[in-house]
Amino acid sequence: MINKTKIYKIYGFVIKASIIILAFWFIYRRLFVKENLDNTIRSFKDDFNQPSFIKAILLVIGLMIVNWSLETIKWKYLIRKIENVSFVKAFIAILSGVTVSIFTPNRVGEFAGRVFVLEKADRWEGVLITMIGSVSQLFITIIAGSIAFIFFANEYIDINNSPEYYFYGLVLIIFILIIILLLLFFNVFVLTNFINRLPGKLKKISHYGRIFSLYSNLELSIVLGLSLARFIVFITQFFLLLHLFKIAIPYNEAIILISMIYLVMAAIPTIALTELGVRGSVSLYFISLYFTAHNPSGQSDVGIIAASSMLWIINLVIPSIVGAIFVFRLKFFRKS
Repeated sequence: MINKTKIYKIYGFVIKASIIILAFWFIYRRLFVKENLDNTIRSFKDDFNQPSFIKAILLVIGLMIVNWSLETIKWKYLIRKIENVSFVKAFIAILSGVTVSIFTPNRVGEFAGRVFVLEKADRWEGVLITMIGSVSQLFITIIAGSIAFIFFANEYIDINNSPEYYFYGLVLIIFILIIILLLLFFNVFVLTNFINRLPGKLKKISHYGRIFSLYSNLELSIVLGLSLARFIVFITQFFLLLHLFKIAIPYNEAIILISMIYLVMAAIPTIALTELGVRGSVSLYFISLYFTAHNPSGQSDVGIIAASSMLWIINLVIPSIVGAIFVFRLKFFRKS
């Protein structure tokens, strides 16, 4: 038994060390090997020392803390069905999840990083519950992006020569899409019956189906509300950074374009090593449309890339570095 315990400790240490090494390698690779960040720093080096610049960055960092605090509240609220977790412990789980996710495709490592703080609850149930929270965030992104697309199409896509019913048809399709997404989310309990009816060997996992029937419509509404609050924080952060890097764009236009950016980003499979480049390219495409239509002389490609890169650093790199401190507190193996 002693030898087995020591082996588990060694395995646990190796896993934790590997996570930290991979996380820092990906961050280093992205920030210091690629050239875009160097160009950005050189372009705005005079601004970095300005008090107003520092205050704005601190405000965006403060919103980052609000963002992850909202996610902590949401996860704590969801996970309480199988284990009561304190806010501090849940916050540690969230940051640890960011560290694990920084080098995984579409940040799926968040699920694993979080559930290993659970003391007694079934970890697979924890993963499924975490997925409910992630789906709520995805649905908010799709719904907000779809609504934004209506205004985007009206302003940036030439539909003047098309029959009027084309536009109304688009509105109807998006309205139906939103209704379908909401019905799916608020009827997640249907998955319980589906999983319970799995045949043969799959019957072994049928007991996990209970997770999807644990939440009332009111509880799911609260989860969606928290996801919406996070989305508003994302938009506000990006808007502030755009203005910080001299990209003057009205807030109402920013809401539309940034919502479109997040919608496209949600649909593109990425890994951490390429995410910054993809995010920058998508941001550049949509925000450039505004300047092409309204103020061609006001566009700054470097500023748009800088704002996008800074948002990635603040929202993901900084939390992943902080989260690395807590990775060694994760428990990959439990005492039997």
